Amino acid sequence: MYALVIKNSIEKLFAYPKGFVLNGNQYPADIFTKWSKAEKEAIGIYEVEFNHSNKKDEEYYINTNEQFKFENNKVISYFGTATPKALEDKNAVDEDNKPILQDGKQVVIKGLKSQKKSIIKQQASGLLAPTDWYVVKANEVEGYTIPANISSFRAEVRTKSNEMESMIDACTTVDELKALYEYTKQQDGTTARPLPTFPKEVI
Repeated sequence: MYALVIKNSIEKLFAYPKGFVLNGNQYPADIFTKWSKAEKEAIGIYEVEFNHSNKKDEEYYINTNEQFKFENNKVISYFGTATPKALEDKNAVDEDNKPILQDGKQVVIKGLKSQKKSIIKQQASGLLAPTDWYVVKANEVEGYTIPANISSFRAEVRTKSNEMESMIDACTTVDELKALYEYTKQQDGTTARPLPTFPKEVI
């Protein structure tokens, strides 16, 4: 990416090389690749340098719009301070701070905790569904017993689901929640995250 700087002000950005007119002169697109850095800067064309240290994971943060500034003879692309997304649920309100209702009920904006726990519930349900028929059969057929490995698997799925939801509920900051999902290398060479994982499906 390049920028056209005139009198210390960024006038135009070039996402990719393209021809342009400056001071009545037509410049072809290939000057971006053929001209030296000094030659480009002599007419006000600067390659953009990226400083995205403030940009954070969009799953957990709201980033500012990308901004550009010219200083110290450089064009810098940067982001402002990111805002953590809400952890907790909150009631939706309009511009006058009045409750937003749908079918007479308060609309609730789900926070990150609720969103993450909803995913866990869906995953648990998906793991249990293939073996639900064992439970149905046990309820409908006298004398039928659910195999021990199936009962153990289903119990472990629920246990892990509850453990994960409890750990999520215990988080007090977005960074704490994010850290639960981050895999790190262990001493034995494997990778693991603080948040438990579900057992493998039974065949």
